[in-house]
Amino acid sequence: MTYAPVISSILSPAYLAELVIQLYGFDGKSTCRILKTGINHSYLIATHDKKYVLRVYYYDWRKESEINEELQLLDYLRDNGMLVSYPIKDCNGKYINRIPALEGERFAVLFSFAEGESIRTPSEGVIYSLGVTMAKMHQLTINKSVKRKDYDANTLVSWAYQSAKEHFTEPSIEMEYFQRANSIISSEFRNADTANLRYGIVHLDLWYENMKVKNESQITVFDFDNCGNGWLFLDMAFSLMTLYRNEPNKENFESKKDSFYQGYESITSISEEEKRLIPYGGLAIWLHYTGIHIQRFDDFSNQFLSQEFLKFWIQSVNRWMEYNGIKIHCL
Repeated sequence: MTYAPVISSILSPAYLAELVIQLYGFDGKSTCRILKTGINHSYLIATHDKKYVLRVYYYDWRKESEINEELQLLDYLRDNGMLVSYPIKDCNGKYINRIPALEGERFAVLFSFAEGESIRTPSEGVIYSLGVTMAKMHQLTINKSVKRKDYDANTLVSWAYQSAKEHFTEPSIEMEYFQRANSIISSEFRNADTANLRYGIVHLDLWYENMKVKNESQITVFDFDNCGNGWLFLDMAFSLMTLYRNEPNKENFESKKDSFYQGYESITSISEEEKRLIPYGGLAIWLHYTGIHIQRFDDFSNQFLSQEFLKFWIQSVNRWMEYNGIKIHCL
């Protein structure tokens, strides 16, 4: 029988259960179930005494060399005392396995399971611990690099704006905002005092869904799929912006932001230039993910990406910028 071509498939948990039993030598009663089918597909693997997460990368999303860079970074962080969801080698000593899906060959990696809970509105104590955790990570990644994307104004925002222009073809206030934001971020980054900006490997997606909290002080970070090279304030910016969005009481947000800075600066200092650029960093990453939504429209974002969603998305980031006293465009 000849099958129609496929853009994206969801692999059977039953098939993957048998695969991990074979590849990793797990007991024959090990199970597999879907956790999330997002940018990549994540499955929960359960043996008689342990849990793991199997990530099946979307077809042609990452090169094998890029995944290797991600995994080497995780091993480096773990070896230096960071709590991360780390890759597990199979019985043949391999991290990456290839799965012949209908759409083409897909990569699969097994990761340790991050214990704890995801907290949408964390306490000041948890936020302090997040600051400590992020600072420790940055102490390990400063002045280092991975052979992956370099994040700057062009790769974060200009690329996303060009993608948005092709997808949202009708004129709108939101696209005018996007255009103006692109110009402002490009100018701010170009004219930044780089002597007072630390550079290294960044996670770029540090928000509550990519970390698990245990006993308030134990934070395990995972999903380094977007890691690359950039100014370290970018990680602080995205975490603080998502904290702002999820904290309805803005007085509480200010207290939590102070706790974050206190935790971070108990390990290493933050320059005034880094703090000044944090609002722009949050804006840049937020708009960057608009480009990702467009890039993955066919298999991921078509259920929500629309003109109405763009309006919501831009209004959300505009509130963050106005809170920080920065006006981008009238909405």
